[in-house]
This record gives sequence, C-alpha cells and structure tokens, in this order.
Amino acid sequence: MAKIVNCWNEWDPLKRVVVGRPEGTWIANPEPGWMYNCAAGGMGLGYYGKFPEDMVNDAIEQQDSFIKMMEKRGITVDRVSVPSSYMDERGYATPDWTQATAQGVNNPRDLFLPLGNEIMEAPGSRRARFFEYLCMRDLFEQWFKEDPDFMWTAAPRPRLTEKSYVPNYFWNYEWVWDDETKREKMLNWEFHLTEKEPMWDAADACRAGKDIFWQCSSVTNKAGMEWLRRYLTGRGFRLHPVIFDSTPAGYFHPWHIDVVLTLPCPGMAIVSAKKPIYTEAVTELFKKNDWEIIIAENPVYHWKDKLTLSSTPRGQGMDGPNWISMNTFSLDPKTICVGDKETAYMEQLNKLGFEVVPVAYEKVYRFGGMLHCTTLDVYREGNCEDYFPNQ
Repeated sequence: MAKIVNCWNEWDPLKRVVVGRPEGTWIANPEPGWMYNCAAGGMGLGYYGKFPEDMVNDAIEQQDSFIKMMEKRGITVDRVSVPSSYMDERGYATPDWTQATAQGVNNPRDLFLPLGNEIMEAPGSRRARFFEYLCMRDLFEQWFKEDPDFMWTAAPRPRLTEKSYVPNYFWNYEWVWDDETKREKMLNWEFHLTEKEPMWDAADACRAGKDIFWQCSSVTNKAGMEWLRRYLTGRGFRLHPVIFDSTPAGYFHPWHIDVVLTLPCPGMAIVSAKKPIYTEAVTELFKKNDWEIIIAENPVYHWKDKLTLSSTPRGQGMDGPNWISMNTFSLDPKTICVGDKETAYMEQLNKLGFEVVPVAYEKVYRFGGMLHCTTLDVYREGNCEDYFPNQ
C-alpha cells in the first residue's frame, strides 16, 4: 500500500497536493460569524447570491494553469468535490439554526490541518462553512483505504449557537469603536467569538516540524487554542500562540496567519512590514535558534474588484494594495509560487536565493483566497525535525 499523507512543515519538497474549486461559491447570507457586504458589486448587506458564471470560468482557467504547472513538475494534484447543495441553491440546518447558503469549497487550507500522517477537520466558527468538510470526504475515504498510516481525525464540531458570538460586535466595530479601542481589543485577543466552545481555523497555523506557530486571530478563540495545546502536546508538538500588531495596516480584525508570516525554508521567517510580530516570546524564539527574520516588501498590485469575498465591511469592494501578496506556496525549500502581479516581493525573494514561479491568480482571489489558501499540501518529502531546539 502507498503512503499518501506525510506533511510536517511548509517547505519540504511537495509530491501531492489538493486544490479547491470556485464552482458553487456564494456571497453567503449574513450570520453571527460574519457579514459580507458587497454593495459595490451589486449585493449589499442582507443580500446574497452565487458568483456570476463568467467570474467562475475566469477563476477555473487560472486555477487549471496553476495545476498544470505543478503536474509538469511531477506533483500529484487532487481536487475537492463540490457538494450538490452548493450548486442547486439548497440551504441547510442543524437543530440550533438554519442557513440559507453555504460559502464554497475554494479554500481547503482554512478548515483542514495536515500534521505528519494526520489530517484533521477544523472546528470553524462560520455557519456558512459548517458542512464544508464534505468537500474532502471522498478523498479521505479513498486514502483511508489505500494508506494504512493515514490518520483521519476531526476536532469537536461546535454548535455555533448565538452564545458562541459577541452580540453586535460587527456593528460596534464599524460604527462605534475608534481605532484605539479596536487596537486594544486586537492586542488583548478579543474579537467576535466568545469562549463558549473551542473554535479554530487551520489557516491560522504555520508548521515547522515539532513547532507550530498559531495566530491569535478573530477565527481562533482562546478555548480553541487551549484545545489545540492539549491535543498537540500529546502528539509531541510545541504550540506557539502569536499576536500580530496590524495597526500600521489600519486593520484590527485579523484572519489567518498566511498573510502575515511565511516560513519558506529552515532558518528564515518572512513577516509583513505593516503587521509585525507583537508576541515577544515568538520573536525571541526565532533569535535563539538563529532564524533570520525578513521584513517582506510592500505589496504593489492595485486590486480593483467590486464583487469579492475580500470586500471591505462597508461594501466598497477591493481598491488598493493588499497583503495577500504574502500568500505564497512553496514547492520545495528553494522554489516558491507567488502571485504574478507582486513584482517587488518576487524580486526580493529572488535576491534571497529562491526560484520564484509567477502564477496568475487574481481572478481566483475574489473567491476567498490566493495560492496558500486554495491548496492543501498532503505529501512532502521529509520527517518531523526539531528546528527550534532552544526553547
């Protein structure tokens, strides 16, 4: 029997990967976990609907090109499946709530965590993504039969009742609190989730062998981090919660670590210039183990997109540079895929000694994620190493 699942870090040579699909993606209806506002794109607060077919086709074309590039390099590419309910406009419910629309399955990174021979389903905080685990179910069933070492696990699924959310958070964030209040809450790790039950997104994890850096974000609560600490410690990992101060970026509601911290190879950490590490213990850990901290070049591409899952909460769409520039995907310790519009960052990576593979992907980003978001590395050559022996 073949070994299919083996992934300990973000950089070892890639042999197998899963890629998402933009088909069936919605601007989801409002829920306590998030509210999309795409007024500039024709769907304002309280309205929802599918992405237009021409946008879906543009994204498919770019994604197919990315996949062909990886396959030419000998990498096996699997695809998520799109549940039929995402395509035929059916809603769904649990005993606690109903949801008119799901979001989509373009970003498997968000809700699945590869750790060595294990892939875990994450307890996400969004009702619109509650059944997204189904997109990997066919693959998991197949791999479970074919790979005798594959561990298929799931963290306890949250109920996501009203008690899991802070009342009126998004109204207060947009219309009541000043920047100082929002910054204080960010640095105290206080967002829209309560501590009723453990919740976390897998895209808040940055893996480095025995050590995992985990962002204290708006979609990972303290209960979720404690659950992870207990589970990962039992498996021999060391968990490092990290807060980033995105005050210079003017943003106080962080999602996902892969736009602020990248570990492209052993000994190097790349950090956003406008979202620096705030947790001193993490900075000291890098220094004690002789890791170089590189400040990423500022993004240069001017995004201009009215209908996107990355729209501003006030509904203007995207208009300007975006730190999604750091959302890259490593093929090996010397080769890294980067959005082809971010010329300054590509030049910086070249000077650091990397082979940069430019990837046209801006049509995919409106569906919620760039290169790291839309991929899930399943098999990378290598073992679990201790890159931070000095703790």
